[in-house]
Amino acid sequence: MPRPTIIIVTPFLADANNGNWRTAHRWQQLLQPEYRVGIVSSLSDSAHADVVIALHARRSHASILDAKQRFPETPLVLVLTGTDLYADLAVSAEANASIARADVLIVLQEDAIGHVPSAQRRKTHVVFQSARALTPAVKPHRQLACVVVGHLRAEKSPQTIFDALSLLDSEAPIHITHIGAGLDSALATQATALFSRQYHWVGALPHGLTRAAIKRAHVLIHPSILEGGANVITEAVTAGTPVIASRMSGNVGMLGQTYDGYFSVGDAKALAEMLVRC
Repeated sequence: MPRPTIIIVTPFLADANNGNWRTAHRWQQLLQPEYRVGIVSSLSDSAHADVVIALHARRSHASILDAKQRFPETPLVLVLTGTDLYADLAVSAEANASIARADVLIVLQEDAIGHVPSAQRRKTHVVFQSARALTPAVKPHRQLACVVVGHLRAEKSPQTIFDALSLLDSEAPIHITHIGAGLDSALATQATALFSRQYHWVGALPHGLTRAAIKRAHVLIHPSILEGGANVITEAVTAGTPVIASRMSGNVGMLGQTYDGYFSVGDAKALAEMLVRC
């Protein structure tokens, strides 16, 4: 008997190397032993699916309409991103139409449930992201090794990192390795200019090297303004690396309300003080 076919629709493919792509690719790997799994940015005329999984309510809206028209009996699963939950659902008719048409909604952390329209919560499920556990590394002794993983764009709040650096004693034994593509040219220019004994922006790295950097660090800093449920937090926890994070829904939904490692969104002073304490 042939394996059932799953099509994952995502607005971003491998060249973007962002959270949507990472989620789609990871789910493809997890599902492939039991299913035939394809990843596309839009449904082709020849597409056939036993299940359609769509990432992003607004950006995948056209594909969601297409899937429901062409495959009315095929289950449609919609994975809500941070942009959906914390921006688009409040203003986008397309995003709301997508979640109404989906048979199942998935969110990636527990706090997200409260941001799904109440009429749709009955079909919403929390599916935490996963990562292969790594053997924790021996950490450096001469300095606090920190890592930030996130493309340089406003939602990831690299400015909080830059501002925290300006508040640190230049002799403090703290070093931050910043991994991520320079999607915002102004932020990339700032990151390049800040190169010092305390900070190094290395650009985008392959996934294996990124995980190795997380494993070697004492802490992962995750300063996002908006986040659906960052897998990098899971990758840090499963590598034995604690997380310092902004107190916003996507992070609280993964780390818990009572977690001690939060600073207020954009609060560079609190972040700098927390790094000194560490």
